[in-house]
Amino acid sequence: MSSQDIPEENLPVAQADGADLEKHGDNPFADPGLPPHEHRIQDIDERAAKRSERTVAFLFTLSMLATIGFIASYVAFPVDKSIYVWPIGHISALNFALGMTLGVALFCIGAGAVHWARTLMSDEEIADERHAIEAPPEVKAKVLADFKQGAKESAIGRRKLIRNTMFGALTLVPLSGVVLLRDLGPLPEDKLRHTLWAKGKLLVNQNTNEPLRPSDVAVGSLTFAKPEGLEEHDHDFQTQIAKAALMIVRIEPDDIKDKQELEWSHEGIVAYSKICTHVGCPISLYEQQTHHVLCPCHQSTFDLTDGARVIFGPAGHALPQLRIGVNEEGYLQALGDFEEPVGPAFWERG
Repeated sequence: MSSQDIPEENLPVAQADGADLEKHGDNPFADPGLPPHEHRIQDIDERAAKRSERTVAFLFTLSMLATIGFIASYVAFPVDKSIYVWPIGHISALNFALGMTLGVALFCIGAGAVHWARTLMSDEEIADERHAIEAPPEVKAKVLADFKQGAKESAIGRRKLIRNTMFGALTLVPLSGVVLLRDLGPLPEDKLRHTLWAKGKLLVNQNTNEPLRPSDVAVGSLTFAKPEGLEEHDHDFQTQIAKAALMIVRIEPDDIKDKQELEWSHEGIVAYSKICTHVGCPISLYEQQTHHVLCPCHQSTFDLTDGARVIFGPAGHALPQLRIGVNEEGYLQALGDFEEPVGPAFWERG
């Protein structure tokens, strides 16, 4: 069947149009070529180019201000404050402010870059034939020349206002990520160096919740104590007891080898932190004959007759000792806080 026997509506488009056949010859898939380039208003009117430049600079500047607003919101808004936003309802004021400011900062950078590309950068399309995968030296040289030409046509060197505001916006936006590190938690400052123990605080039996007298502590017994005023229903009880937990042991004064330990004790009653200096496990095993205490997690062993020094296991430091005495009413009391941080070792420790 020849093409003359085929209805015209079923012919390929290139064959149905005589003008196309005349233009492309016998090849219906020939490249029709690029349309003529049309200049934009910014290409022929410098005032229009200046307006576009100011628009791009405004967007980049707005991005910088939004980033500063993001950081300010993180500092200014409390975590528990909520606001009503229609139609969402009640949401966190902090989350709303962070989302809006960061969104504006990122949007303005993108919008500024798009407007810059569409109005000021060269938009002339150039057809380039495919080449071999391996790039010969002349192609590399051409790519480098094209890059330099593109940099020149972008006017980044001449449009200093755009360049400077763009660099400012791109420099400030990453600061948002730095500020987000606050979500890791508040800075500890010197809180880890202090506990609830202070001069005059009574030693309270953790089991009976009663203040301890020297007569309540027998030789060979192990008693756990907490600071006066710390109750289990307190919202931060677990945090505070994890630092202030105390174990009390009575040892014959003649058996105490460490001079400072003897001075900080009362009638052989010594008070040490219950928190192991390895990874912070609570020490709960006591050997009456040797006055050794053992951490059940990794078997670190401390000698309570010799300043609670480590005699076995991975712990790196002795247990901190609490200096104790007796008040006028005959109750055991702390004479201050621990002299060093409790629990796992600090890098700053000597």
